[in-house]
Amino acid sequence: MPVLNIKTNIKIENKASLAESASTATARLLGKPETYVMINIEDDQCLMFAGNNDPCALLSLKSLGLAEDLTASFSKVLCEFINTHCEIDESRIYIEFINPERHMWGWDGRTF
Repeated sequence: MPVLNIKTNIKIENKASLAESASTATARLLGKPETYVMINIEDDQCLMFAGNNDPCALLSLKSLGLAEDLTASFSKVLCEFINTHCEIDESRIYIEFINPERHMWGWDGRTF
C-alpha cells in the first residue's frame, strides 16, 4: 500500500510517464509489489521554498512497515529520482516519511 505523493511548483509535461517511472521506482525501493503502489502528482502548485519560487518539490512516502532506519537511503534515492526526472535541485526537495498503523489504513472495504 505504498503511496508516493509528489507536489511541485513546476509544470510537468508528461505526468503519466513520470507516474509510471515513480511507481516502478517506489516498488523497487520498498521491495513491495508494484500492484499495491499508488502515485499522486500535483504539478504547477503554489509552492515556495527558502523565500523564493525556484523549482522545488514536496514529497510524502507513506507505507505500512516503513523502516525508520532506511529513511536516509530512501531520501537519497527519491531526491536523485526527482532531480533526474524533474530537474529540481536536491537541496530544494523535502520528503515526509509516514508509517501508519495497520488499522489506520483502509483498502477494499477493510483495513490492513
